[in-house]
Amino acid sequence: MSPAPRFDPPDVLVLGAGGTLGIAWTQGLLAGLEDATGLDFRRTESLIGTSAGAFVAASLVGGRRPTRPGDREKAAPLPAPRRAAPLRLLGGPARYAAALAAPWATPALGVSRPGGTLMRAAALRVLPAGTGDHDDLQELVRRRGAQWDGRLRVCAVDRRTGRRVVFGAPGAPKADVAEAVAASCTVPWIHQPVRIGGREYVDGGVWSVTNLDVAPAGEGTRVLCLNPTASLQIARTSPYAALRAAATAMTGLEALTLRSRGARVQIVGPVPEVARAMGADLMDERRRPAVLAGAYEQGLGIAGG
Repeated sequence: MSPAPRFDPPDVLVLGAGGTLGIAWTQGLLAGLEDATGLDFRRTESLIGTSAGAFVAASLVGGRRPTRPGDREKAAPLPAPRRAAPLRLLGGPARYAAALAAPWATPALGVSRPGGTLMRAAALRVLPAGTGDHDDLQELVRRRGAQWDGRLRVCAVDRRTGRRVVFGAPGAPKADVAEAVAASCTVPWIHQPVRIGGREYVDGGVWSVTNLDVAPAGEGTRVLCLNPTASLQIARTSPYAALRAAATAMTGLEALTLRSRGARVQIVGPVPEVARAMGADLMDERRRPAVLAGAYEQGLGIAGG
């Protein structure tokens, strides 16, 4: 048997938004790639995270390997976060992902960016703020030990101005990693905005589901972007189909920005069979084991060429 083609390790890893199942897919895909190639994504030079992807990126920087099928949670279950939305959380680090991203609503505000910054800010002011919080999420991220070490970038949006803020980047507002991740995961009409330095921040997906264009990339930089929402199976009559198409188009434009700098960009979304397992509801916790297993096999397949 001839050896499988070598998977080229990325210099920059960009992890997009995607709710409970987006985290499961991202973790599974990374785990499959690691097991097939011997890579360790905890050593990636740069990591960009948005919403759910921010949680995964912070976990990697904190030294946690991606979850594999059959892995047991080693941490004690956490209490469900206080929130007004009817979505029920079941506790525990793996299940806690349900609060980490708005699966479809946030792209609606991001479609017009960057020219629509004022419109986005106006919409964020008009929308009623949620009452839930991410206090437990912040505690979980702190326990995972992630620190700003020059590699991690976490994307959020300033609620007042509608502008993107990239925590961890030079010149960004001061925040610890846990605050930044919570801000990036704050769905505007479900959770209270996260206050950092006297300003309010909300979900990074309000600007872009991947924020691929902020990757520190130049000539020859290898960028791997994992976009959990890229291949979802949605009925054509669903209003979410148009939002997904717009979000996907934005990611393509962001990739062109990097390629114009000479970067080598690869964007990966769920393969059709995994997309079918995910369905249209990215918060469906019952599907998580199947998505994790399917993503793991997808990762093995990518590494095998």
